[in-house]
Order: sequence, then C-alpha cells, then structure tokens
Amino acid sequence: MSNERGIAAIMVEIKNLTKFYGSHPAVTDISFTVNDHEVLGFLGPNGAGKSTTMNMITGCLPSTSGTVLVDGYDIAKDPIEVKKRIGYLPELPPVYPEMRVRDYLNFAAGLKLVPRSERKKQVEDAMERLKITDVQKRVIGNLSKGYRQRVGFAQALLGTPKFLILDEPTVGLDPTQVIEVRHLIQDLARDHTIIFSTHILAEVTAVCERVVIINKGKIRAVDTIANIEASVAGSLKLRMKVEGEITKVTDVIRGTKGVIQIEEVEYDSVGVNSFTVEVESEQIRKPLMAALLAADCMVLEITAEKPSLEEAFVKLTAPTRKQTSDEAFEELGREMDAAREAEEAAEKNDAEPDAEQEITAGQPKSKSQKKRKGGKH
Repeated sequence: MSNERGIAAIMVEIKNLTKFYGSHPAVTDISFTVNDHEVLGFLGPNGAGKSTTMNMITGCLPSTSGTVLVDGYDIAKDPIEVKKRIGYLPELPPVYPEMRVRDYLNFAAGLKLVPRSERKKQVEDAMERLKITDVQKRVIGNLSKGYRQRVGFAQALLGTPKFLILDEPTVGLDPTQVIEVRHLIQDLARDHTIIFSTHILAEVTAVCERVVIINKGKIRAVDTIANIEASVAGSLKLRMKVEGEITKVTDVIRGTKGVIQIEEVEYDSVGVNSFTVEVESEQIRKPLMAALLAADCMVLEITAEKPSLEEAFVKLTAPTRKQTSDEAFEELGREMDAAREAEEAAEKNDAEPDAEQEITAGQPKSKSQKKRKGGKH
C-alpha cells in the first residue's frame, strides 16, 4: 500500500536495536524497515540473532537499546497497542497439547481480546485457511508435528493483526504442506505485513522480494533479492558443452583473454565434454566461441550461470578465515620475543640504581644513618 505520493507506507521501523546478555552482544545496532503489505525475508544461519530480534519486535524480550515502531507505536512506550497489531508464530508453536484444537483457538482469541460476537467467525476462518477444520475436535498433543504447526499458525491470525511475524513457519511440514504455506503467505500479504524468518533460501526466493541478512547479530545486507545477488557477482561462469579433443579444447579456453580459470570438466560422451569456465565478464563469450570454432572445436551448448541468493548468503555469512598452523606459530613466536624483550628490559631497570641512590652513593652517612647502623648490633 502506498500513500498519496505513491511512496510505500512503512508498517515496521527498527532503529539501532541492540541486545546484550551480560557482556555478550546477541544483536548489535540493527536497523531496517518493513513496508505495508510487504513480505520481508529475514535470513541468517543458526545462532545469527533472528529469534532474538523477533522476540524484541514482539515485546517478549526487552532490548538493551534501540527502538521498535509498529504502525507508529513504540513497543517500549505502547506495548499493548503494538501487541494488538501483531500476530506471532514462534519457532515452537505456543500450543497446549492437552487442549482440543477449537478450544485452544477460542482460548487464544480470548487472550487477544477478540469480542465474543466475532470469536466464532474468526476461529472458523483461521481453521479453514490453515485446513485444520477436520481436526478441530482432536487433542493437539495427538496431532502430527505438521498439524501442530498449522494450529500455531492459526492462532497468529486471530485478532486480525496488521503485522505477522513468522519464525520458521514451515518447520516439520511435508513438501506439499510447505507449498501450501507459501501460497498462504502470498495470500496473507494482501491484508497483512509479514516478516518471514527462515534459513531455507528457497522459501525466501519463492515468497519475498526483499530480504534482510543477519549474521553474528549484525545486519549484512538489506535489499531486493536481485540486487543482493548482483552485489556478489564479480566474475561470470559459463557452462559449455564442446565437441573436440579435450586437450585442444582446454588449451584454447585457457589461452583466450578474459578467461580466469576452468573450474570443472565433465565427460558427456565420446569426444564431447562439459566445461565450467570462470570469465571476467559476459563480453568474453563471443571471442571464446570464435576461438574454439577457429580450432575446429564445435560449441554445442553455452549458458551463463547467474549468481544465486545461496551464493550471496554464503559469501555474506562466511566465517572469517582461520589461521594456518604456520601463521599461528609465527604469531606465537612474535609474542614470545616481545615477552622476552619486556623481561630483559625489566631486569635491566632493576639492576640500575635510581636517581636518589646515585646522588647519595658518594656522600658520607648522616648521624641518623650511623645510629640506625649501630642500633642493629
């Protein structure tokens, strides 16, 4: 939804959000916005700070610093108003296993202060949307994990919230159910703003246009999927199927200007092989094909591999390079040398008399000094 100027209205605004557990920073100074009726993917490896951030946005966990605004309300100043506007599906669905499905949803609607006159319709609508009407009289604890996940999803829809937070909503679902949830999320976006937290990249690509990537509690990227993919695209990979003697083909490819390396060679059939070639840019394609044809090597297929969100994710969340054993020994040697030099300097200082001793060393002793000396006998 846009305002009168055609600018997308902001439903959620996160500013400099930080959370410390003791001295350990779980989330550090993160900021991003979610537009009205947008499905925003929230990506990160396990332990990146996704669930901590979700819990702070919902008010379940206080932040150390920073602000969260939902529909203009501050979670710290107006927590009730914010919570009225949020439907939350945590990673572990908040269901009571001893309750029946319909009873639980009626109970959840009451907690959300849904008027009695509207509860029945809202509960039935939620059950129909999540396709759990047929199990409404069953005990939740006896349901499969997938059905329990759907029941938790249904409670998030109660109270007609403007903003939905879905933390790993497809956990435990079979492939058919996963596709159904994707369609449901796309359908819900017509009436809701959604943050969709996951570490499964295919799900984000299927339902989101824009993503936030977080790692070690810090934002690494906030942009459209296309822009994030393009941002990590340096060189280009060409997949080529070439007919010709493999040594000749390899020499021609390596001898073409702009070719960085041959990454992989696969045998297809007699005289035909597939090559994965890293090149500097798309402009290398034509001269490479011309060089192969000039050498009587027939190019049967050639395609360019686009950078994927998976490649971008791996690059943005890759751990820092560990030291090799040689580097570690070199660093240890430097530390030992520094410690030895410091120790030698300290011994030298102890051996040298201080300034007062140097001044008084050649002077006769005073009467008081003689008395102290005599008093020892």
